[in-house]
Amino acid sequence: MTTLKITPKKISKYNFGTGRRKTAVARVRIHSDAKISTLNSKDHTFNKELVPFELVGKKNTFGLSIIVSGGGKTGQIEAIKLGIARALVQFDPELRLTLKKAGYLKRDPREVERKKPGLRKARRSPQWSKR
Repeated sequence: MTTLKITPKKISKYNFGTGRRKTAVARVRIHSDAKISTLNSKDHTFNKELVPFELVGKKNTFGLSIIVSGGGKTGQIEAIKLGIARALVQFDPELRLTLKKAGYLKRDPREVERKKPGLRKARRSPQWSKR
C-alpha cells in the first residue's frame, strides 16, 4: 500500500470585493501579507483608486490584485474604489461606518439607457420637416 505525501500549498490570505459602475466590473483582492499591486496581472501604481485606504488610514498596509473589465477609465476607477471599500469591510467590519458615511459603499446605479426603435438615440427623435 502506497501513501500519498501531500505538500501544503502556501495560501495567501486575502479579502475579496466586487465593484461595478456603468458597464465596468472590478474584482479586487487585498492581501495583508504581500505588498505587490497588480492591475490585470501587470504591475501598476494606483493614484485615484486608493482613496478608501487613505480614509481609513491603511494606505501602505495591503497589496492589491485587481482584475477589471468593461467600461471606460472613469467607470473602471469608480468600480475599483467600490471593490476596495467592500474588501476593507470584509477585512474589518468596524470600518463599515467610516466608509459608508463617506459614500464609498454605495453602488452608483446609473446605466446607459437603451436605444428605442424609431428614434435616433434613446430619446432623440428624427429631425421633423414641415414638407
